[in-house]
Amino acid sequence: MTERGLLMWIEECKIVELPKILDPRGNLTFVEGGRHVPFDIRRAYWIYDVPGGEMRGGHAYRRNREIIIAVSGSFDVEVDNGSSVICHHLNRSYYGLYLPSLHWRALVNFSTNSLCLVLASEEYGESDYLRGYDEFTVERGL
Repeated sequence: MTERGLLMWIEECKIVELPKILDPRGNLTFVEGGRHVPFDIRRAYWIYDVPGGEMRGGHAYRRNREIIIAVSGSFDVEVDNGSSVICHHLNRSYYGLYLPSLHWRALVNFSTNSLCLVLASEEYGESDYLRGYDEFTVERGL
């Protein structure tokens, strides 16, 4: 794959703005699969109480696609396509980061009391995980 092709692939990772309903009593944001995210949501999970300095993720998926949202607090998502790395700082509950399959991800720099919500296109399946970086680059054809 050409360098431009690799760059375009990592550019598929993008921030998605979710609806934000302003109300003096408190704002509301919602998400609908197939409407605000480019897939039907088959699984949701959240990450919380991450000790200082710890990393979550550190893997890629063969098929699974995700939207990652900082519901509370902030954290960084480092995305690697095997050639380039880009870092997204998430700190607004009405923005989600779309991650296509075959992108290595690491979630780092969690603020105190942060809450990460992940919406996934697939149900959990261990065979979908690429847990070794070398395995990931082979799967990507690099």
